[in-house]
Amino acid sequence: MATSTDSFGGEVLRELAVLRDELARLRCVADAHEITRLVMSYGPLVDAGDAEGTAQLWTESGRYEVDGVLGMQGREQIAQMVHSPMHQALIREGAGHVLTTPRISVQGDEAEAFNHALLIAHEAGIYRIARISANHWRFVRNGEGWRVVSRVNRPLDGREASRRLFAQIGDQS
Repeated sequence: MATSTDSFGGEVLRELAVLRDELARLRCVADAHEITRLVMSYGPLVDAGDAEGTAQLWTESGRYEVDGVLGMQGREQIAQMVHSPMHQALIREGAGHVLTTPRISVQGDEAEAFNHALLIAHEAGIYRIARISANHWRFVRNGEGWRVVSRVNRPLDGREASRRLFAQIGDQS
């Protein structure tokens, strides 16, 4: 026969399990918020020409691949891209790197996300969308918080490789 103490102990254990599950969900929401904040920082940093701030979004050895041709490895190369004459000319004329809210999947201290990025350029008094791309990000939580391990950026110009990048979203479900 169960005593009232046994019933109370069982109830406390059930409540602790519920609390543990709620804390895990809260951590997942907080992680997704921090990752979203990281992704959404890229545009303002790169548009301001803040090479060091942009590079700090990545891990020390992080990779940024653009269109399968331009590959940057490490913070120094990412900072060099921001300092490059091509990028400086772009922001001097007026440009905005606009990123959409990412679809994020968190697994412990690793995460991945997918989103669109638009490059809006100012030319002769007119703004135009110069590029729209598919992005696949990988992140790790380290001593600095969440950082980008890799970002693959592919133009959505009809190529199969660009569409395949987004097809991976189904693997997150």
